[in-house]
Amino acid sequence: MEESRVTEYLMHFGLSRQEALIYEQLQARGKQTGYEIARNTGISRSNAYTALAALVEKGAAYLVEETAKKYIPVCPEEFCGNRIRRMEKEKKWLVENLACRKPEEEGYITVEGAEHIRDRILNLLEKAEERVYLSCSCSCLESMEEELQKLVRASRKLVLITDRPYQLEGALVYVTEDKGNQIGLITDSRYVLSGEFGQGSMNNCLYSGQRNFVMLFKTALANEIELIKIRKGEKENE
Repeated sequence: MEESRVTEYLMHFGLSRQEALIYEQLQARGKQTGYEIARNTGISRSNAYTALAALVEKGAAYLVEETAKKYIPVCPEEFCGNRIRRMEKEKKWLVENLACRKPEEEGYITVEGAEHIRDRILNLLEKAEERVYLSCSCSCLESMEEELQKLVRASRKLVLITDRPYQLEGALVYVTEDKGNQIGLITDSRYVLSGEFGQGSMNNCLYSGQRNFVMLFKTALANEIELIKIRKGEKENE
């Protein structure tokens, strides 16, 4: 088990780093007192009891009243499921009650960081209503294959430009030169994301729904596809 990943993921579900460490300890050793937790983790007793109280409040642990107060963990499936269910309900309320300006109305937006870029890509793919053009490395395509398959099943036109043969029934695939970490995405001729994305890259992309930028990017992709067709024809005629 990758402890760093376990801690990171538990923190995504609302636990502090210290609470995550104690939750892991409870999962590993079972029912324990605050004193035992402090001894086994090296955390001070006062901090251990504070964290345990927080775990109980957040629904990650139960308090068992015996001769000494002990704590038992709530299983990850139940704890995470409860948090997700609660957040889905709160998300629905916020969407209905909190006004929101769409990012594409704000001009040219810089999206930084691999996680944020991936989230923006997946949101664009999920909301595509008619067509998607995606230009990136084959390894990048493979990392989002499930989302691409959903587009095909939903009868969206899917055009892929990549650097190695890639099989996806229902998609139109063009193979070109090495893409490196470059990525370009256009959905419904309305939204564009372009830049660098992937391990070892700057992970910096430009996102926009501005018509001029969309048209410029659309023309560039069309030209790239035509160049690929020409090169393919020349090779076949050799």
